[in-house]
Amino acid sequence: MARELVYLGLGSNLGDRAAHLAAALAGLAAAGVTVRRRSPLYETAPVGVTDQPWFLNAVAEVETALEPAELLGVAKAVERAVGRTPGPRWGPRVVDVDLLLYGERQVNLPDPWLVIPHPALWQRLFVLVPLRDLRPDLRAPDGTPIGAWIARLAAAQPAAVRPFTTAT
Repeated sequence: MARELVYLGLGSNLGDRAAHLAAALAGLAAAGVTVRRRSPLYETAPVGVTDQPWFLNAVAEVETALEPAELLGVAKAVERAVGRTPGPRWGPRVVDVDLLLYGERQVNLPDPWLVIPHPALWQRLFVLVPLRDLRPDLRAPDGTPIGAWIARLAAAQPAAVRPFTTAT
């Protein structure tokens, strides 16, 4: 079975955020997903529900032979294993694992609901900034380089993403 290069978005805004992200990566690896590398960590302003703690976000480059729906199942199982419980949309969470890109594939599945590339990818600085660390060559659907796209979004969302340091 062919292995695909996949990019996953990781986020946490409850408890020991860095430990939760590390546990999610370990859980993916234990499930047979090869974690090749991870972006630096970024603190990011909450989106949607803004009255909650800032998130810690990263993007992981992984390799897998799992089909997209199977990988989604693994990601959701990892979230539960790390401690995520059902909650409000865009609300606080122990961990979140999103499938952003799956090779060059486009996926649109109704059950389980799965769209790849992630439908909000190009509107989310908290995903694009760490994704640029791993894929500086990536271009938006209109051909705009990821760095220029980020600059455009950042002008409208100042201070939404900052490098994480343990002192913050």
